[in-house]
Amino acid sequence: MEDRNAPDIIVIGGGSAGCAVAGRLAEKGDVSVLLVEAGGEKPTVHTRIPAMVSQLVMNPAYDWILPVEPDASINGRADPWPAGKWLGGGSAINGMMYIRGHAHDYDRWAELGAKGWGYEDVLPYFRRMESNPRGGGFHGQAGPMRISESRLRYPVTDAWIESAVRAGIARCPDLNGDGRAAEGVDHVQMSQYEGRRWSAADGYIRNRDFGGRLRILSRRRVCRILIENGRACGVEMAEPDGRRTTIRSRHGVVLSAGTMGSPKLLLLSGIGPERHLREIGVPVIRDLPGVGENLQDHVGVTVAWAVRSRTLNSEIRGLGMPKAAAQYLLAKTGLLTTAIAHAQAMIRTRPEEPAPNIQLAFSPFSFDIAEDGRRSLPRQSSVSMLVCALHPRSRGRLSLRSADPNDPPRIEHQLLGHDDDLQQIIEGIEAARAIMAQPPLAQDVLEEMKPGAATGDTALRDFIRANAISCFHQIGTCRMGEDDGAVTGPDLRLHGVDGLWVADCSVAPSLVGANTNATAIMIGEKGADHIHAAIAARG
Repeated sequence: MEDRNAPDIIVIGGGSAGCAVAGRLAEKGDVSVLLVEAGGEKPTVHTRIPAMVSQLVMNPAYDWILPVEPDASINGRADPWPAGKWLGGGSAINGMMYIRGHAHDYDRWAELGAKGWGYEDVLPYFRRMESNPRGGGFHGQAGPMRISESRLRYPVTDAWIESAVRAGIARCPDLNGDGRAAEGVDHVQMSQYEGRRWSAADGYIRNRDFGGRLRILSRRRVCRILIENGRACGVEMAEPDGRRTTIRSRHGVVLSAGTMGSPKLLLLSGIGPERHLREIGVPVIRDLPGVGENLQDHVGVTVAWAVRSRTLNSEIRGLGMPKAAAQYLLAKTGLLTTAIAHAQAMIRTRPEEPAPNIQLAFSPFSFDIAEDGRRSLPRQSSVSMLVCALHPRSRGRLSLRSADPNDPPRIEHQLLGHDDDLQQIIEGIEAARAIMAQPPLAQDVLEEMKPGAATGDTALRDFIRANAISCFHQIGTCRMGEDDGAVTGPDLRLHGVDGLWVADCSVAPSLVGANTNATAIMIGEKGADHIHAAIAARG
């Protein structure tokens, strides 16, 4: 007998994609949605004030802090990976850089089997989700995601852009505009609104009237998906007091738990490589070898210079923080509105590349990273660049440690597992140095702090292996396609199980050449249309 109180759809995970899926389905008018989120729901001062990102990442209240297996390619380090544990997911704790990527990135998805996800296919969804002040035919002005320019402008950032142009990098008027021309140097756009962080929860969920069609259960951790007669029909979850409860749905389940969370839940539910499931002791429902495979991540290294200019580091001295607090309280301006970077250059270090292969993200400050992953600002006036390899060749995998949902997954990934990835970062460092050697910035530089004296391939390789970090842009563990290794079809429906969709960055076949949050939200936007069409067809 059908439960009349059951929602039409259960969405697992209120992250960047999950909020978009849940909000868009609920606003359709004919679908009731239950959104289940393991973290907290209400915004806090930490999730509102942009500069408080350092209080979110590696904070167990907001971050899963996932353990990673020791990585031989970075001298055996086992740096944990953050994953958002709050309504809004990654968009609630990230560095707020908003960038879509190059058209080639999405055309490559279509080539890899994700038909209907080429650049011309996804562009309308980027437009639909945006409220972007840059306007023009490539942007939306009425979407739920508020995008803004920085409210914190340092002359050293403008000098860096000018020096980049003098170093031979084209000045791009809008890296978020025409995706086929998304190359060069530009100011960073941010997922902020009037000086505060604007997460996917702010855009798609909060302060919206869905007429009772959207219900949110926060601080509930889904343990497995219920599958009967080959169809997803609900979830089993742990209540805040530890009790296990089940909730059924009429039309199915949308899995939006992220690149690590979604494959983990599929495996716990008996969907994945049969041999692995039997070893762990999970009853096999569907042998799907691709679950947990194809793990990809951007790898980068931070380089830094001491400068004479005013930077965020110098502004925090003395009465700097009380002044910043007053500026923020009175006008929502000042250093508390900072994002992780203020300008960026998307460049090709090799002319044969079809799109930029290196991102140089410029910050008018530098920071130190402690062993626990937390970031702190040194007091010396300084600037930094994150040199990021945009299309690394290294691949990893995710699997279960046990059948216990409380155990974190086993993540095996070598950040520098392919030698060419390391070589491209060397090329990126040389490009960064070339920028800093050009006027007007050159006369402002006091010394190179990192890598410092390291020159030549051997010294730079040693520096990179000792300092390389994940950029926290993991994708690919439930990739879409039609081949035997694919987990979902291009319509995001799981292969071999009815009523079950995956909608988050885990479905991406390959990395986009950009920070991935905009892409995650777009996947949720487009996914909602696919899911609604399937529900409507079922009747």
